[in-house]
This record gives sequence, structure tokens and C-alpha cells, in this order.
Amino acid sequence: MRIKSLLLSACLTLAPAPAAMAQSVIGSGVVPATAANSAERAIGFAETAPAGAALVVIMTDATLPPLDGVALTAAERQAVAAAATAAGFDGKAGSTLSLRGIGAHPRILLVGAGATPSSLALAEAGGKAAQELKSEAHPVTIAGAFGDISAADAAYGFAVGQYRFDRYKTVDKNTPPTGAVTLVGADPAAAETAFARRWKSLVDGVRLSRDLANEPANIIYPESFVARVREAFAGAPGVSIEVLDEAAMRKLGMGTLVGVGQGSPRGSRLLAVRYRGAGTSDAPIAFVGKGITFDSGGISLKPGNGMWNMKGDMSGAASVVGAALSLAKSRAPVHVVAVAALAENMPDGNAQRPGDITRTMSGKTIEMLNADAEGRLVLADANEYVAATYKPRAIVNIATLTGSIVGALDDQYAGLFARDEKLADALLAAGAASGEELWRMPLHKNYAEKLKSDIADIRNIAPGQGPGASLGAHAIGFFVDEATPWAHLDIAGVNQADKATPLVPKGMTGFGVRLLDQLARDSE
Repeated sequence: MRIKSLLLSACLTLAPAPAAMAQSVIGSGVVPATAANSAERAIGFAETAPAGAALVVIMTDATLPPLDGVALTAAERQAVAAAATAAGFDGKAGSTLSLRGIGAHPRILLVGAGATPSSLALAEAGGKAAQELKSEAHPVTIAGAFGDISAADAAYGFAVGQYRFDRYKTVDKNTPPTGAVTLVGADPAAAETAFARRWKSLVDGVRLSRDLANEPANIIYPESFVARVREAFAGAPGVSIEVLDEAAMRKLGMGTLVGVGQGSPRGSRLLAVRYRGAGTSDAPIAFVGKGITFDSGGISLKPGNGMWNMKGDMSGAASVVGAALSLAKSRAPVHVVAVAALAENMPDGNAQRPGDITRTMSGKTIEMLNADAEGRLVLADANEYVAATYKPRAIVNIATLTGSIVGALDDQYAGLFARDEKLADALLAAGAASGEELWRMPLHKNYAEKLKSDIADIRNIAPGQGPGASLGAHAIGFFVDEATPWAHLDIAGVNQADKATPLVPKGMTGFGVRLLDQLARDSE
């Protein structure tokens, strides 16, 4: 049988569900997707602290800083200093000391940032304060040994650290905080300007990514993902949005992206958000994210235990659009295109079967041995499309791709695979600066031998044991021209947090937004 006839089933799709049926399936009695999370504290800046607020003091050592603009008497300062000495508080990064019953402040929280805090360390101090005060009912004042620009860093940390996703709670809902957080300093206008120029948009990008990944799959699916992104980018300068539906992708021969979603009544989509800042180079850097809005494993069905977590298998796509939103809303002088390869991987009678052959946009063929190795399939078409359409100067893939990377790196790092040393170095530096750290993983040429197919150009998995994360990276890189600088980030171990850290509350993390935002700014 000719390959062309074998490919036909991979390009078929179910007809869209009638409107009434789609509404009953998609709505499922859940509140509208526009419902909001609990109110976050507004961020403000002032020379003088408001009365009756909980006080956060960011410390660089054991000595209480002057705290100009904060109503703290000499006796109260002495009481705080004595308590810090008694507790052995030394201002080291990540340390905290909570005090009550001193003066008019309902609570005084000392937060360590280290002796010579970086921008990231100050942000983490602000985030630590947000985590510690998430149940505090009073307004909050933040002061300490920092200048006006550093106050903006701390404000950014507080803003991303206070994130919560509770829009669907109706019983035992956490009481949202009341009152703003005010950062006190000598020049609040300068601090506010610094926050607005650099950090506020990044907070918005992180929030978008986390919201998309936290939403259940009956709310976020390929079509609604696109709608949510359009809404987020409304009015953003220098932005153009392109969307391919299944008909358009079939016309282009994108059989791998369409094929992954053909077992679902919710059609696949390819979303490209292009942002071009003023005076930037013609060739963009491309961020291409895996967007499996729910991954059942398809015919290669996953175990039921924990399958609900697969609503987050679109975290890579969520993070590339979050990074683009940050760059666009801050009018950063960069040129990027963020591509989301969106599909729902379901196991109905029209789903792909293990052993099927699928064809990419360029005509390359894949022997699909495991329907649960679908991320590399959707990224194959997405990479070829962005290369042909946007001519990027580099491509960075980001995906919750393999369980193997979790076994290798746990939740401390994302795995970095790269063929280009300059791009790899830039990603490692951006990871260190942003706090979203990477660990370089091998791309040995011998691994590619395991993916050779007898009947197609490549297989999507290697039968038997092998270095799963590296094999997945090889499968993706096969569809990127070797002349194009390319890297792949496997974020399967870091896209979800089981416990809070200063800048990342429990839940979907939005990993990659801060990293890719930093990379784009450093690379232009």
C-alpha cells in the first residue's frame, strides 16, 4: 500500500459538534470562563506608610534599617531588634521572623534578602512576604534597606507570589486579602515608574500562563485557548495574531498536528502571536510551545491515577503566549513570535492508532508507535510552519514532554537540549537571572539511531529502554533545519508545584514566562 493512502486516516477529523451539543459538553454546568480569581492586593508606592497596616521589613543583615516614612518609635525599634537577636535572625536570604504585639502594627514580618541582594533576591523577598501574609486581613506596608528601583523588584515579587486560582470555589473559599500593599521609599514616583516599565507586564504574562494551565479542560480547549489569548492581547501594540483551524492545516499538509487531535470533537488549532517592537531586527526569535489541552494518552491510554493533571499538558503553549504578552505590554524592543500547537489527545474511534504513519507539513513521515508521545508530533508541524512562515533567527521549543526528565532533574530544573552553543549559553544565563533555572542535557548523535524507522523517516519513540528525554528532544529537533539555532526545554518536572516557593504559589507555575521574557530582552 502506498504511503499516501496510509496517511489518509491521520488527516481525517470528526465533524464539529452541533452548537447545542458543543454547549452541553463544553459548559458542563461550570461557571463562565470569565470568572475571576480572588482579588489580589493592589500594588502602590508612597513616601509614608498608611496607618494600621502589617509591616514587612526587608533585611540584609541583623540590623534594622532606618525605615524612613514608617511610624515606628524608638522603643518599638528596640523591641523588634531585641526579638530578632533572641531569635537569631540574621537577614539571610529566605529567612523570616514574624512578630505581633509591637506598637500599632498588627504584625511585623522581617524577611531576609541576603547581604548584597540582587534584583532576583529582592523579588524573592517580596514573594516570601506575599506567601507569609496570604491570610493576613490587614493592608500591608513593605519597607527596608533598598532604593527606589529595588522597591520595584520587591513589588514584582509580591505580585507574582500572591497569585491564587480559586475562581471555582463556592464553599470554604479562602477569604481574599483586604487592603493594598504599599512600598515605602524616598521617591515613590521613580519606584512606580520602574515597576510599570519592567515588572507589571511580566506579572500579567505570568498570570495569563498560570490561569490557562490551571483551568480545567472543559473550559480551556484549543478554540477557547485562542479566544482567551485574543482577549489578553486586545489593544497591545505591535501585535498580530494568526490562527489556523483544521481545514487550513490540512490544506498545508500538517498531518501530525491535526492527527493528534482527530480523536476529539474539539478541533486542533495553531496559534501564532507576533510582537515586533520598534526598531528591531527583521528576523524574530520563535518560542514554540506544546499545547495539549488535555492528554488522555489517546489509544495508548494513560493510567487513570493522576490523569486529571493532564489538563496542564498545554503549559508550554501557555508560557510562550505569556512571555509574548509581557514583552508586548511593556513595549520591549524585541521581535518575537510565540506559537502554540493546540490539540486535545483523546481515544475515540477516529483517534490515531499505534503504528499509523503521519506526514508533516514538509512531507517528512513519522511512524507513530505510541499515541501518548504526541507532544513531539504537534511540535513537528509547528516548527516547520514557523520556520517557513516567519524565518526566525532561532527556535526555542518548550513542552511538558517526558517523565524521564522528572526522574533526572525532579522539580529543581527544566531540561535544556540545544544544538547551538550560543543559544544554550543565552538560555542558561536567562534562567539564572530570572530564577527559572535550566540544566543542560545530552543530545548525543547515537541516540538518534534508536529513532530510525524501517517504513518512515523517523519513529516518535524508541521501543524498549532508552534516554527518554533525550530521545524526545531528538524527535523534535529532526524537524528543525540544522542551520537554524534550536533548543528544547522539557518542563515536565517544573510546570506544577506541590508546595509554594517565594515566586511560585502551589499549582501551575507558569514556568518559562520569566525565562523567555529575559532571553528575548537579552538577545535583541
